[in-house]
Order: sequence, then structure tokens, then C-alpha cells
Amino acid sequence: MAGEKPNGNDGQKAKPHAKHGMHHSALGTLSVALILALVGYMLAINVRVNRTVTSTSDTTGLVEERENKVGDLRHEINQMSAQIDSLKNFTNSKDVSQISEEAGSGTVLKAVRGPGVTVTLNDSPLWQQKVDATGSAVNINDYVIHQQDVESVVNALWAGGAESMQIQDQRVLPTTAVRCVGNVLLLHGKKYSPPFTIAAIGPVDAMVSSLDESPSVRIYKEYVATLGLGWKLERSDKLEFPKATSMLQPLQYATVDEKAQQ
Repeated sequence: MAGEKPNGNDGQKAKPHAKHGMHHSALGTLSVALILALVGYMLAINVRVNRTVTSTSDTTGLVEERENKVGDLRHEINQMSAQIDSLKNFTNSKDVSQISEEAGSGTVLKAVRGPGVTVTLNDSPLWQQKVDATGSAVNINDYVIHQQDVESVVNALWAGGAESMQIQDQRVLPTTAVRCVGNVLLLHGKKYSPPFTIAAIGPVDAMVSSLDESPSVRIYKEYVATLGLGWKLERSDKLEFPKATSMLQPLQYATVDEKAQQ
């Protein structure tokens, strides 16, 4: 009889162990189900988010697509701006002929014509002679047009009294920023390759003198003489710039607080 007690005790202890194992099994099943549900939810969200996204390694194609989109949007802006400008002119007693290119004077810059100058900048053809067998050159940047070169001409023309300006086929606005990536000019959402043309309407002699007196332009002309960068200056009795969309809101400038200085 004494030998039977352990068997009885073991039988009594087996039931709690069985319940404990069943409890762990239920928790494990529930955890797996929750994980699978979460993974499925994440996959569904990922498919929904990326349904309209097209993966591609064609950078050139993406850039062209963006340029076409910018062109379409700009065309819509031009149309709406022309309508807004017409309504403003209809309701405004101000003489339309007096509207200038000042910031906030209208949503459309009127077409202008008059005497002016045109400056053309171009890369040097000599860069090809400097490229080694690997296709690179140590000083290749000296043979291409940079952002500061375009800015130097633009600033000199403004300083010389330019009344209206156009870079490539884009009218220069108060918010226009000249930016270059390599030797590619980015302007109003479009990109341009050299040669770059900057045209300005205004006092011809004063603008030419300003170009000659500009230190930055002088440095550029030194590269023209030594490295073959392109420089072409043309005078014209009649330049014509087409109308262009201006800004919808006037610029606001900081002013001195006279009370704070007292």
C-alpha cells in the first residue's frame, strides 16, 4: 500500500500540468493569429499606398514627365491669370497703359518692346581637348558656364538701367531665381542647356558700360580670352518680349521701425 501512494499523487498532479499546457497553447495560437492579421493589414496598406506609384530607374523620363507637368500647370496659370487681369482692368479705373512690371501691379506682365542688348554665354569648345582617357578632366569646370556667370550679367544689366529682362524664353520676375546644376540652367521649373541668352530692354549705352565696368564680367572675359568661353554682345534697336504671368501677391519689404530707434 505504501508503494501505491506515489502513483496516486502523480495522477492528481497531472491534471494541473495539462491545464497549464493547454493555456500556453491557446495563447500561442492567439499570438500567431494576431501577428498574421497585422502582417496582412500592413500588406494591404502598402498595396493601397503604392497602387498609383510607378517604380522606374529612368531618371531622364521622370525629369521629362515633371517638365511636361510643369508646362501644363503653367499654361493653366497663364489662362487664369489672363482672366483675373482682364477682370481687374474692367473693374479698375487705372489706365491699363500705365501698368508696369512693379511687384503686385498685376497678374500679367504686358508685352514690351524697345531698344536693348542681348548677351549670349556659352561653354568653351576646348574642354574636349582636356578630357583624358577616363572621360574626365581636372579643371573641366573652368570650361563651362556657371550660375555666377549668368548672375553677373543679369546684375550688370540691372545696374545699367534695364527696364525689362528675359533669360532664354522666360521673362525675369521679381521672384525669379537663377540656379544652375552643373552647366544646366533651371528657370521657372524648366531646364536649359548652353548657350544662355540674356536680353534686356533699356538704355543701350548705359547697359553696355555697366557690363564693361562690372568686376565679375571682367573676370569672365578673362576666361573668354584664355579658355575660349563664349561671349557675344549684340545691340538692338527693337527687342520684343511677350507677355508673361506675374505674381498674384505684391512683395512686402521690411522697413525701419523709427519708434524702436528713439
